[in-house]
Amino acid sequence: MLYQFYEAQRAMMSPFAEFASASAKLYTHPLSPFAHAPMAQRMAAGLDLMHRLAKEYEKPEFGIQGVNVGGIDVAVQEQVAVHKPFCRLLRFKRFTDNPEALARMKNQPTVLVVAPLSGHHATLLRDTVRSLLQDHKVFITDWTDARMGPVEAGPFHLDDYIAYVQEFIRHIGADMHVMSVCQPTVPVLAAVSLMASSDEPTPRTMTMMGGPIDARRSPTAVNNLATNKSHDWFENNVIYRVPLNFPGAGRRVYPGFLQHTGFVAMNPDRHLSSHYDYFLDLIRGDEGSAESHRQFYDEYNAVLDMPAEYYLDTIRTVFQEFALVNGTWDVGGQLVRPQDIRSTALLTVEGELDDISGAGQTRAAHDLCTGVPADRRFHYDVPGAGHYGIFSGRRWREMVYPRVRDFISSHRAQHSAPVPARRR
Repeated sequence: MLYQFYEAQRAMMSPFAEFASASAKLYTHPLSPFAHAPMAQRMAAGLDLMHRLAKEYEKPEFGIQGVNVGGIDVAVQEQVAVHKPFCRLLRFKRFTDNPEALARMKNQPTVLVVAPLSGHHATLLRDTVRSLLQDHKVFITDWTDARMGPVEAGPFHLDDYIAYVQEFIRHIGADMHVMSVCQPTVPVLAAVSLMASSDEPTPRTMTMMGGPIDARRSPTAVNNLATNKSHDWFENNVIYRVPLNFPGAGRRVYPGFLQHTGFVAMNPDRHLSSHYDYFLDLIRGDEGSAESHRQFYDEYNAVLDMPAEYYLDTIRTVFQEFALVNGTWDVGGQLVRPQDIRSTALLTVEGELDDISGAGQTRAAHDLCTGVPADRRFHYDVPGAGHYGIFSGRRWREMVYPRVRDFISSHRAQHSAPVPARRR
């Protein structure tokens, strides 16, 4: 009943959110007499903040219309390459009439970005995609909000996630590079391992960023919750059925609003301070800072439901049984053996201040991928970066992306020279 109660509350708050938005405009529009009243700016700021706290946040758009390639501006169009019941494989197709840019783009490597299915939409990686498009052909997994998937589509397990990744790799072709951010580092490593064990062609490189390959190392609050509660506790306390007003009515899910509550609860003081700063920015008329706040929370507050089967599988396999690092993970009757990967170069990236995937959790991939030669395995610790800083923002653009770009470039050919990066 919790999901139904939440939906009823959301429906009740929706008119108040719209009223607050309209009222805020009364105190800011130059033709409104209220705009010239004492304390008008403060009233407008308070109402605007009330609107943003009460409104519903829809899935954002990537909104990438163009990118600069070698000093030349080119157009970008979002296309659906593969459509699956629980995911769309998106391609960001670049267009230009400039022959120099066309020649450059034709020879650039292809990257599959596997976005996390862990609460937020794939648009959280907008900055990642925008940077990659300067030097690469880019695909990304756009996972479906489980409440929008009809029950007739059936369940979605962690094994299905792995199968999706393998299908996308085969669709693009082995002459490509795969990048996983946070949660998908584990299923991506499993997918590539299974392909290697079956003597299938594997990607040229794997870049793994801030993920729980071995969640036993430097456990965070996220890891502790998963280990301190039983599997039955999660099934009985955080799994609910989708209400009737969605296409997925009746499907069992881990609701997005519960995940969002957990996100906020990890750093409540930081969010409270951020909203207060937004209020002050509006009073001061600092529209630039206010807009930055809006853009961040438009993304941060937009969450999706996860299929219950997938979520519970992940809790058990990754955070309780540690099946990948223990060598006991069975997928469709086949054991996951990262040591069978031989031709795929590996780069792992961790943030110094990451409070979601602790230090060493991603680097653990090197201890598993023993079949990859040491001169094709690299690790990078990002100074001063938190979890989001390794794939978004200034540190991503100035510190991480150049290393990822050079790593991919140096391993485009099967036997190319190793990239000059910090070696494990």
